[in-house]
Amino acid sequence: MTESLPLDGRSLTLEQFLAVTRGGCAVSLTPGSIAALASSRRAVERAVAAGRAVYGVTTGFGALSEVVVPSARLKELQVSLVRSHASGTGPALGSDVVRGMLLLRLNSLARGLSGVRVELAERLAELLNRGLTPYVPEQGSVGASGDLAPLAHLALAVLGEGAFVERDGTARPARELLEREGLSPVELVEKEGVSLLNGTSLMASYLALGVADARELLDGATVAAAMAFDALQGSPGSLDDRLGEARNAPEERSVARSLRALLEGSGLAVAHSRWSGQDPYTLRCLPQVLGAVRVALGLAESVASRELNAVSDNPLVFEGDDFVSGGNFHGQSLAFALDALALAVQYLAGFSERRTARLVHPALNRGLPAFLAPEPGVSSGFMVPQYLAAALVNENTALVHPASATSLPTSADQEDYVSMGAWAGAKLHRVLANARRVVAVEWLVAGAALEHRRPKAGGRGSEAALRALRSRVGPWERDRSPAPDIAKVADALARGELVREVRAAVPF
Repeated sequence: MTESLPLDGRSLTLEQFLAVTRGGCAVSLTPGSIAALASSRRAVERAVAAGRAVYGVTTGFGALSEVVVPSARLKELQVSLVRSHASGTGPALGSDVVRGMLLLRLNSLARGLSGVRVELAERLAELLNRGLTPYVPEQGSVGASGDLAPLAHLALAVLGEGAFVERDGTARPARELLEREGLSPVELVEKEGVSLLNGTSLMASYLALGVADARELLDGATVAAAMAFDALQGSPGSLDDRLGEARNAPEERSVARSLRALLEGSGLAVAHSRWSGQDPYTLRCLPQVLGAVRVALGLAESVASRELNAVSDNPLVFEGDDFVSGGNFHGQSLAFALDALALAVQYLAGFSERRTARLVHPALNRGLPAFLAPEPGVSSGFMVPQYLAAALVNENTALVHPASATSLPTSADQEDYVSMGAWAGAKLHRVLANARRVVAVEWLVAGAALEHRRPKAGGRGSEAALRALRSRVGPWERDRSPAPDIAKVADALARGELVREVRAAVPF
């Protein structure tokens, strides 16, 4: 187990989030967070002892918030909340998404504004540290009063009533796994059920992971674009830094700077010696379109970074035993960021597919063989991988309709405007997977096109990318099924391996 990451509810970074969710880093509570947890818990106990009407502590929930619950049944109230809200359906969420939910719920509680016991927070940390991943179905959250249904399934596992997912993907009864680990089920007390369920943890987990994956994909797409730029003998004038400076566009300038570095030394992407028209937009407007993706990524990263340290349950306990009920659980900003990022990833994918189509089109690819086939007619070359890219882009076209554009009221119209951010996150996950395969196709096709340009060579970055590609898949010397190649390249893009190898040769 790696060194423990101290959590205080204020300083979690995206890189630390990834270290825990995907890298297995252990976590612990800081002394300050333990003290804050204990202090807010005492405030809850005083409110219960005084018989105060406090939402979610001594009253019902949602449209039942005016119902005061007898003191003898307050603990039952919390358990009943978890059981009744665990109404999710669909496939199980990925382990990284669920570990993100656990981490974010724990980090939120660590601020000491939620009124839960230290023991409950420590149990969440223990689940992370032991690699115990609760079974959480994908569907059921409307992203407004928190991610209620998904978090209820997470809480059920803590109670020993739900399930955990083993590393082999098998769901096992929670009580069985807790016994195996020598852990007893948690018995909730006042305020703890609502504090586990009321929060944006699923939406925020989707967004943080999506930002990381989109960042990797944008880098991989930039390299693929450089390879295609070389293979299509683009004119580098469109990458002049003065263009971006004149437009006041730092993201545009950043993309152009990366492409100039990747194309340095090219014998293919050179200034035209005579006027031969202008490059198509998929080459000439690379800084502008990929720059727009950077803008959306910056927005999403800003929202994610704030939400990593957000307290999003309700009510919150402030100094002076002041219980303040509000709407921090509402996921509108997250839903917007998730929808915007999905749309930006679709820009990236659609842009990539158009370059792939140009590379295989004999009327547009500037002298390359039709479909880059070794023997056009006898062999089909990369004809159908472009079909795949087109199909995936078309699927994304439907998926990027914003989930947050429509609200359906819930809880007898008490919750009359909801964000639908959880569906925005699920869609983003699929859009990213589709886009990654589209970019993988461009890597394969652009790499083959570069080889057809021999003896001329591309830029230092393009040639480094071709070496990285060929270390995984062989050249296209005769037709074969391209499906395994696409899968290998997509997986290498997801892990960031291809980009790291290119960066080792050419920093960009």
